[in-house]
Amino acid sequence: MIKIFQKLIFNNENSKLNKKSIASVIEEYKESKNKNLHFLVNERFTWMQQFINKTDVGLEVGAGAAFSKNLINAKTLYTSDYSNDNHLDYQNIDAEKTGFEDLKYDFVIASNMMHHVPHPILFLEEMYRILKPGGRLIIFEPHVSMIYQLVTFFTKHEGFDFTVDVWNKNKSVKQNNNPWDSNQAVAYLLFKNHELFHKNINYKFKIIYDKFAEFMIFLNSSGIYSKGFHIPLNFTILKIINLIDIFLIKLFPNIFALGRKIVLVKNKE
Repeated sequence: MIKIFQKLIFNNENSKLNKKSIASVIEEYKESKNKNLHFLVNERFTWMQQFINKTDVGLEVGAGAAFSKNLINAKTLYTSDYSNDNHLDYQNIDAEKTGFEDLKYDFVIASNMMHHVPHPILFLEEMYRILKPGGRLIIFEPHVSMIYQLVTFFTKHEGFDFTVDVWNKNKSVKQNNNPWDSNQAVAYLLFKNHELFHKNINYKFKIIYDKFAEFMIFLNSSGIYSKGFHIPLNFTILKIINLIDIFLIKLFPNIFALGRKIVLVKNKE
């Protein structure tokens, strides 16, 4: 990992990116007003289907706009978030202590939400509790590559801190208790060493998939929940750009990759 900065911590108020409302994001996606955004969202979710059966019952935590409802084919998929938005199946849900039944779900989706939880280890233990044996925790998270660190520096959007202990159950990995603040280095710190991850999680989960993703298709989307400049493109050009992204990321993931796809399987007790 190329660490230009050990930490860059910004509050939401410092961000140079204006936020969109959840309602406007949902409308924009449904009407395909922004094809760049539509393409990005599809790329973030459709890869998950290979780990989900049509007969599965699943849950998305930190669902935000709940795009998974439109893109994932399962028997039942419930959505939850810390917010109280009406489009969610479950509202005001703390992902570290959901209150859901033991052994309830075949899979859980956590897309761009783990970096918002204060104690990643408590989150993982809670997902272990609510997943069935052999259940999958399907994760998409930011990857703090060199480009990601520079983008964070210039936009002052959220932030990261490589110096925290992600395995500490008592001390938050975030500077503030605000649920919308984050530490985008969490995925890197958790998964940089697979064997260490397995050991620290007491072999409750096994990593079965870990790939880097996204470069220009993210940068030219202006972000899902942010208002920013982007060059409108059609789906054909976006597919070509995505192929270029795949090539660059394969060669230099710690320079170009802005996202990471991870799948954990719950080991049998």
